[in-house]
Amino acid sequence: MNFHSMSFINSIFNLMFKSRLTEIDGFRKNPAAAQERQLLQNIESSQSSELGCRYDFSSIKSVETYQQRVPLHLYDDLRPAIERMMQGEGNVLCGEEVKWFAKSSGTTTEKSKFIPVPQCSLDSCHYRGGKDVLTFYLNRFPDSNILTNKGLTLGGSHQVANIGANTYCGDLSAILIDNAPMITELVRTPSKEVALIADFEEKVRRIAEETLSENVVQFVGVPSWNLVLMRYLLRYAGKSNLLEIWPQLELFIHGGVNFAPYREQFHAIIPSPDMRYLETYNASEGFFGIQDDLSDNGMLLMLDYGIFYEFIPMSAFGSANPACHTVADVQKGVSYALVITTNGGLWRYVIGDTVEFTSLFPHKIKITGRTKHYINVFGEELVIDNAENALRTACLATNASIREYTVAPVFMRGDEKGGHEWLVEFEHPPTNLAVFTTLLDQALCAANSDYEAKRKNNTTLNMPLVRSLASGSFYRWMTRRGKLGGQNKVPRLYNTREYVEQLNRLSEDADPHSDSPPLP
Repeated sequence: MNFHSMSFINSIFNLMFKSRLTEIDGFRKNPAAAQERQLLQNIESSQSSELGCRYDFSSIKSVETYQQRVPLHLYDDLRPAIERMMQGEGNVLCGEEVKWFAKSSGTTTEKSKFIPVPQCSLDSCHYRGGKDVLTFYLNRFPDSNILTNKGLTLGGSHQVANIGANTYCGDLSAILIDNAPMITELVRTPSKEVALIADFEEKVRRIAEETLSENVVQFVGVPSWNLVLMRYLLRYAGKSNLLEIWPQLELFIHGGVNFAPYREQFHAIIPSPDMRYLETYNASEGFFGIQDDLSDNGMLLMLDYGIFYEFIPMSAFGSANPACHTVADVQKGVSYALVITTNGGLWRYVIGDTVEFTSLFPHKIKITGRTKHYINVFGEELVIDNAENALRTACLATNASIREYTVAPVFMRGDEKGGHEWLVEFEHPPTNLAVFTTLLDQALCAANSDYEAKRKNNTTLNMPLVRSLASGSFYRWMTRRGKLGGQNKVPRLYNTREYVEQLNRLSEDADPHSDSPPLP
């Protein structure tokens, strides 16, 4: 397609969504009003539900009344109601029939969660988020060719399956693909049949067979699993970088994990200064944020997707009655546990993620970790954001890059002090691991005063122990755990040694000369 045709299509798209940009500008300027309106809409739509009757939704007219009357919920609090819904019972947590349930393979528990995804959530949240990504991007880059070529989507690992007479479950990505309008097939690859293959390794093979003849200009998905796919595509095609296969590649829309540890690996595989990377915050529970400005790492919190947000300062998280802030009174630089109320039946649900506001008016966030994924065995309060910033500092100083990592405590024994053990799979290892370790420790001290206090003069914590694992170790470990692909993530920080000991045992059998994971 020539330049003029492409510009014409993009212009039509921008005209269609001009009003949407006006709506977004409205909640940028008046976030509290937009959120109160959203909450009252959710309450009104579920007044007749079992939960709505229990808390007398019909009499709730304000945010304050809602917070006073409805308690915070963890997944186990809602599990019995969700299980009834999965068997086809209606009007339990929301006023709409729920046919779809997203199977969430979060890292906070080995048990699967099943998140209700009614049609209103698909339309007003997940699909709307996808459209808004295009709206932001094409508004900034009107000459892009993403509407006239293919986007490669690496979907989840759980295929849609029946769980009741008329209810289904699967990874969110599988549900979205299964319900997407037919027109999306014109701009997406692989085919729906291949996208919904449950076995990750088989899916990667089939994607290679299908997509090399397409003109792919964008990738969508989780960075770690897309790297596995991209490396396989290069071996399959006998090429050294992806631009030799798809010279017009321009965009990677990513989410699920922090992109920073993977950035250098993507730059090596896609060596183009014009390649763009756009982050989204799209979970099974909802589509929360979009990087609306590629020069700003913060993601705009989307306030009209059927979701009402509350934020618990992590300093108060776990207390009996923690203060729950709204967008009206949050502050920058504070780590908050995210609480959501959705039109899909999640009421004051503690999702398990932690976020920090990088901007107010507009309200922009970054993901800082998980409420259960931190290390605080010795009072050091180490969170994922600390860890990844410190790794980035050490890598830049030593010209190293990292594929994957996980961290666990080293417990005190007798007179021995405690510490942290870091298992790192390097893409490019540092020349001197001891220097890397020292730089990592110094960066952690600079980022975290609690850690610094415990490290001072080795008072409580010894120098970190960094172990370099053989290439492919994390891939083999995730394979053994049945956690390949989709929304599965490597646990970064954990307060026990369970994962570290599994990896240490597995790495003893790994081939130290392997250049890549054992994908066929």
